[in-house]
Amino acid sequence: MEAFCMTARELAEKGRDDIPAEFLSKEHLIYSSPATLSFNSPGAQGFGVKRAGLAVPGSVMLLVAPGCCGRNTAISSVPGQYRDRFFFLLQDETDIVTGRHLPKIKKAVKEVVDFLEKKPSVVMICITCVDALLGTDMERVCREASEYAGVPVRACYMYALTREGRMPPMTAVRKTVYSLLEKSTKDPTAVNILGEFAELDGDSELFELLKGVGIKHIRQLAGCEDFEEYKKMSQANFNIILNPECRSAADEMNRNLEIPGIELTRQYRIDKIKKQYELFASAVGCEFDYGAYEEEAQKAVDALVEEYGGMTFSVGEWINADAFELSLALLQYGFGVSEIFGTITNENFAYIKAIAKLSPETCIYSNLSPTMLNYSIGTKKSDFTLGRDAAYYHPCCPGLEWNSENKPFGFVGVRKLFEQIKGVMDSQTENTGSLRCER
Repeated sequence: MEAFCMTARELAEKGRDDIPAEFLSKEHLIYSSPATLSFNSPGAQGFGVKRAGLAVPGSVMLLVAPGCCGRNTAISSVPGQYRDRFFFLLQDETDIVTGRHLPKIKKAVKEVVDFLEKKPSVVMICITCVDALLGTDMERVCREASEYAGVPVRACYMYALTREGRMPPMTAVRKTVYSLLEKSTKDPTAVNILGEFAELDGDSELFELLKGVGIKHIRQLAGCEDFEEYKKMSQANFNIILNPECRSAADEMNRNLEIPGIELTRQYRIDKIKKQYELFASAVGCEFDYGAYEEEAQKAVDALVEEYGGMTFSVGEWINADAFELSLALLQYGFGVSEIFGTITNENFAYIKAIAKLSPETCIYSNLSPTMLNYSIGTKKSDFTLGRDAAYYHPCCPGLEWNSENKPFGFVGVRKLFEQIKGVMDSQTENTGSLRCER
């Protein structure tokens, strides 16, 4: 059986309500790609639940899990700098069947606290699908453990089974890491950037634009040096939400801390970035001077078009972008897109309809489908890959992963992406002697 795919035209004709199951993550038991490319469990690549739960300064984690999950954490999932912040309460077969381990949790938390030279700001208890199936009331467990050990205790749910539910694991952990904030006096010159567990790319124009309208304190979870700095996030006048998975956390902060939020989306179409900044400025009652950043982004796009305007891309989903939005941007700039590897959602289906008008024969593959084992490059032309999964499918093609932990954003993100693509192509042409792609 060949790898399953459909053209953009075919998907657009089917419509949003008739998307084939191969493209829908809720129709599959587990979504293991692109994490599988790192021989790792779903969600563990980059900031999975375990690493994300340690984003609060001074926190430690107690993993309550069977031995297999414990070994995965100890060996491959968590970088070395977290090693001294992880503790384990392993479950045996009897624990898994009867729940015998539950009374041990509060004792294990106290043992961890007593062992540490410095009292942790919070103990995160990370539990797995075992306790999901047992129906463990983790809120009660954490409450009892907090009273027993004398420190805040919070739950992190590493439940793959809840991936398609109301509160998926990475959405829940975002709520958890902000749950320790307490209501405080507002600072009109302070904002929070929410959504990611690493800091936003420091070169992004967003920082200078905010400073230009009087914002003095721009706080991010990853930028808090200690717990005292973390607590100052409750002083923010408003939140900027950069990842949809942080919507629930932002809603809770609005209810409990009276911090409203505004959502911004990472995009690669220059006109849409400009429009988003205009709407943002209108919402907060100010004006942003982004002209120079817009000009630099346009220059980078024009430079790539001028030198390599005939390029055709394969675009993957393991990338700091929505694969479909980025593909649409490339098409609008005049490039070709032969393939897209991605999972279709309600949010990105609109991009597919637009892609169908510009490039109806673009093939769209699903990393979810087991038939991708039979993927063959065949006659599909591709000059450049974007994303680690696209590179996996095209091992001999020049490409760019574009998947750093410090996420790009805005005009600067566009400029850097196109500059780096051109840099790779310049290097490639120096080695092959070809000056440009055929137009």
